[in-house]
Amino acid sequence: MHHSPNHEFARYVTAIRSHLRHRAFLLCRDWHEADDLVQRTLIKIFLRWETLDRRDELSAYARTVMVRTFINHRAAPGRSREFLTDQIPEPEPKPGGQEQVVDRILLLDKLAELGPRQRAVIVLRYWENLTVKETAEALSCSPATVRSQTFRALTNLRALLRHDLGPREVNGQDPM
Repeated sequence: MHHSPNHEFARYVTAIRSHLRHRAFLLCRDWHEADDLVQRTLIKIFLRWETLDRRDELSAYARTVMVRTFINHRAAPGRSREFLTDQIPEPEPKPGGQEQVVDRILLLDKLAELGPRQRAVIVLRYWENLTVKETAEALSCSPATVRSQTFRALTNLRALLRHDLGPREVNGQDPM
């Protein structure tokens, strides 16, 4: 049974939407902006849907489109770099895990303070577990640029965290 391109695209969206939304939230740190980013990403994919040859590589293509859309939108003239947020709702703490929850919230807050390219590198490398090469392809840059951006992003993130946390040990080691 042969399905129309629109039907195939609808099935694809159903399968990947929640994953795209989670990835977009890691980049944007706001669910409304994440939903907008997913929408812009899916529109761009739909416009090229019938010309995409490698359906087996759609995940990588979607990731690339999303990251480029995110970076281009953030770099657009007149785009405010300020993030207005309501109070972040805290999940129910697990016994002994409250400090980890607070650390994760702090980490996500500090991640939002990085520039869009550095944030994208951290999300792709450490949340998506992409290799340097895969990250370079997603960002349309060289592997050397990914390595230097990763180094700078981690250095900046450590400095931001050190400012809020101070010197602290995790599992007997300095996390910074």
